Amino acid sequence: MSHWITLPRMEGITSRQAHADLPPDSYERELGKEGFYGPSTQMYHRHPPTGWVEVEGPLRPRAFDTTRLKSYQASPWKAFPLFSNEHLQWRFWRTKGSMDHLARNADGDELLFIHEGDGDLYCDYGHLAFQEGDYILLPRGTLWRVETEKPLGVLLLEATGDSYRLPDKGIAGSHAVFDPAVLDTPTINEHFLAQQTESEWRVVVKRRDVLSTIVYPFNPLDAVGWHGTLLPVRLNWRDIRPIMSHRYHIPPSVHTTFTASRFVVCTFCPRPMESDPGALKVPFFHNNDDYDEVIFYHKGEFFSRDNIHPGMMTLHPSGITHGPHPKAFAAGKKALHTETNEVAVMVDARDALAVAEFPSGVEWVGYVDSWK
Repeated sequence: MSHWITLPRMEGITSRQAHADLPPDSYERELGKEGFYGPSTQMYHRHPPTGWVEVEGPLRPRAFDTTRLKSYQASPWKAFPLFSNEHLQWRFWRTKGSMDHLARNADGDELLFIHEGDGDLYCDYGHLAFQEGDYILLPRGTLWRVETEKPLGVLLLEATGDSYRLPDKGIAGSHAVFDPAVLDTPTINEHFLAQQTESEWRVVVKRRDVLSTIVYPFNPLDAVGWHGTLLPVRLNWRDIRPIMSHRYHIPPSVHTTFTASRFVVCTFCPRPMESDPGALKVPFFHNNDDYDEVIFYHKGEFFSRDNIHPGMMTLHPSGITHGPHPKAFAAGKKALHTETNEVAVMVDARDALAVAEFPSGVEWVGYVDSWK
């Protein structure tokens, strides 16, 4: 078994504890391993670590506006690709109506986040109603389709060749963040039984990013029962009860909702602001050099970012410092807010993410200058 070389030391002018009681006129920057899970060091600088004049090259922070992705697709397999690597595919799907076929992902577990709209999901396991703010986790190989009368906006997060799991909650206990009892599962109810027709159905299967079509003379969602431990679940962000401290700004890792082998999915929910006079009240500057960070802004007002509205996404590649914008940092020092009013989905990916080619106008090219 290998262990980190950890030799706690202090040099020069520092605070006694991380993220609290910073030396006067200093800016804290955290350098860490394995995101926020491994050893870390806090640096104290005279100037904001994001106070650059210019950034050239692939480490440039980027922002995108999915509200400008206007096209609708009848199938999730036609969803717009956003970011990807060998272990993760992140797509954005807009659809106007009910699917006329069934989908099956043979490449990995699929995690849906309902950004806009509501409807009904039918899958091997039964019927599940859904609404805005729901996560729906579909195990690899699950047959599924959605019925809706409203336009939907859905994030699709594929754990390629992998499975989603719940995070280790450690000393906080099994009921921390959310009680697993709130995870809803599909039911074999009258709605599910009513759709078990003898009419022809197509199943479109994605395997190694290639589509195959299987045609049945009946609806293959014809289960009459099931039992076991492998099953879809639904979780709404409103059922998440974030871990908080009024005296310490807790790192983003505490907001982890689902984990895979090479990335984590976190949910930022409304919470009280830190009230201790010496505690940081905005995210601390950090490098997070082992992960690429992507945040999708779902709802509310995003207190650590300027000019960000729901439906936007930001990418901060590993290797460049990031943190709050100047206005947010100043507002945090003055304690202008008593609670956050934001809902966002964050992915920390251990492997570098490739960025799709976006249509003109989707990327906010001035984002890199927004820290000036």
